[in-house]
Amino acid sequence: MTMVAVWYASAPTDEVAIASLEINVPGHDPIRICNGYEDQWLGIEGIYRLFEAESLSVALPAKNTTGQQTLSFGVPGVNGIAQRYVDDALEAGEVVTMTYRMYLVNDKSAPAERPKIMTVVGGGFEGADATFEGSYYDLLNSAWPRERYTVESAPGVQYL
Repeated sequence: MTMVAVWYASAPTDEVAIASLEINVPGHDPIRICNGYEDQWLGIEGIYRLFEAESLSVALPAKNTTGQQTLSFGVPGVNGIAQRYVDDALEAGEVVTMTYRMYLVNDKSAPAERPKIMTVVGGGFEGADATFEGSYYDLLNSAWPRERYTVESAPGVQYL
């Protein structure tokens, strides 16, 4: 059972969750934000990193049998530099990734549950507000078997 599951089950009044989002744009420093009113130093793989405080809203995916899980994030007050980075990367066709981590305020050294790493599949900027949509692995549209038997990988296939 994860620390977050225990936290949800026990509902302690002295412990608060900190949701954080790290946006990785190729060729630029990561953009790190967390919900709350104060900037936080949070641990990522044993190293503390600064996350800027924002009003981060998270819409977690439904727990159902669809093959693609999409998370939606709303981030108000995004500066023009972050907007330009993401726009440039998406126009160039580069993969922009997001990592969602949840920390508990009593232990900021590591996330309280396994990080969710997603690929940015959509979103938009309206004024200073940004919305991002991140997607997990698309199970329904993946090929099975994973390895394709083509003439290059299996030359005998051409004679079937």
